[in-house]
Amino acid sequence: MRARIQKTMVLILGLALLLSYGFFSFIVYYQNLSLLKSEVKQEARYIRTAVDIVGSDYLERLDNVEVNTRVTRIDADGTVLYDSGGDERLLENHKGREEVKQALASGEGEITRMSDTRDREMYYYATMLDDGTVLRVSKNMESLAGTAFRMLPVMFLIAAVMILLTVILASWQTRRLIKPINELDIEHPLDNMVYEELTPLLTAMDQSNREKEEVSNMRKEFSANVSHELKTPLTSISGYAEIMKNGLVRPQDIPNFSERIYKEARRLITLVEDIIKLSKLDEESVELEKEDVELYGLCREIVSRLSPQANARRVQVSVQGEQVVYRGIRQILDEMIYNICENAIKYNNEGGRVVVWCGKTLNGAKISVTDNGIGIPEEHLDRIFERFYRVDKSHSKERGGTGLGLSIVKHGAILHGANVQVESKVGEGTRIDILF
Repeated sequence: MRARIQKTMVLILGLALLLSYGFFSFIVYYQNLSLLKSEVKQEARYIRTAVDIVGSDYLERLDNVEVNTRVTRIDADGTVLYDSGGDERLLENHKGREEVKQALASGEGEITRMSDTRDREMYYYATMLDDGTVLRVSKNMESLAGTAFRMLPVMFLIAAVMILLTVILASWQTRRLIKPINELDIEHPLDNMVYEELTPLLTAMDQSNREKEEVSNMRKEFSANVSHELKTPLTSISGYAEIMKNGLVRPQDIPNFSERIYKEARRLITLVEDIIKLSKLDEESVELEKEDVELYGLCREIVSRLSPQANARRVQVSVQGEQVVYRGIRQILDEMIYNICENAIKYNNEGGRVVVWCGKTLNGAKISVTDNGIGIPEEHLDRIFERFYRVDKSHSKERGGTGLGLSIVKHGAILHGANVQVESKVGEGTRIDILF
């Protein structure tokens, strides 16, 4: 970055110097051209006045004077009567020259063009004399370009000095600019408001740090919860097995202890399966392909599987609505609906009811599960989708479950781009909608 800034500054300076030299040369050239034209016209007036007073003999005297100005006298028919640059008899007729035609027509004329005799660019000024002839004065314009070229070494010297100063200043300024960036406190980005332009970056870094911290805390909490949830059934299994191994159980109690061990083992297996499902949803590593799923039929199938649990609690479960097809991952959709329906049965009152509605809405497919169970306190509604979160831990343990069901529902909804809405009142029941 430092080298790039320095190169950029040097490049900008070099370009600025080059443009300045071109602009300055342009200005100097046209200023000198204006002065040259003024000088030529002034000389022409002096010579014309002298010739009108003294006569044409005055021009002969100019041959002995070394000047950079060429003086030519031309007759009205274009014949060259006098030329200070050489033998006028050798020169061709000048009546066709533009400056001569202008002078014969209007009294004076001027033009800049290449000289046929000298093969260089010249400025010509012609004026009419009293005797009807034309006096033409011209000057070489190469001296103007020479002035620009003579300035070139000076400009090179100035450019070298300026570039050297620029490199030094660029290096100092770059270190000064970069130093606060190198000293940024990455852990607390918003405490480093050095440059206003860095505010979006620092804000994004702070947000990223917060998200990382939240993820880290979630992982720690998840690890602690997993350890606790795994330890509970394992402790029970180990305890019952140890009692049986030591022969402390009466033969008639062995089936009871075996049933307890089986239930805790099933609970442990279910917990591990839920953790694996949740991890896959977290990592979006679900390898199943999407397919067209008929949601109404799926709901009826799930309710049928849950009928033993519903009958045990004397909860009436019904399915209403219409057939609707949604393209998704059938296994994940099954687990989402199953977990919601299972919770509606678990946390219901004996003799309660659960209504599962499936159908189409203006916004897409929708599944709604409504129960008249114990309900959820309002202060807990925002947290029920967190892993292992339970509104009433002791009450939840009695009803079973891993505490991961609604978390699986949330991540399954994210995977399908769906929205989950919850409405609940304590003692009146709960309604959970999945909007696809």
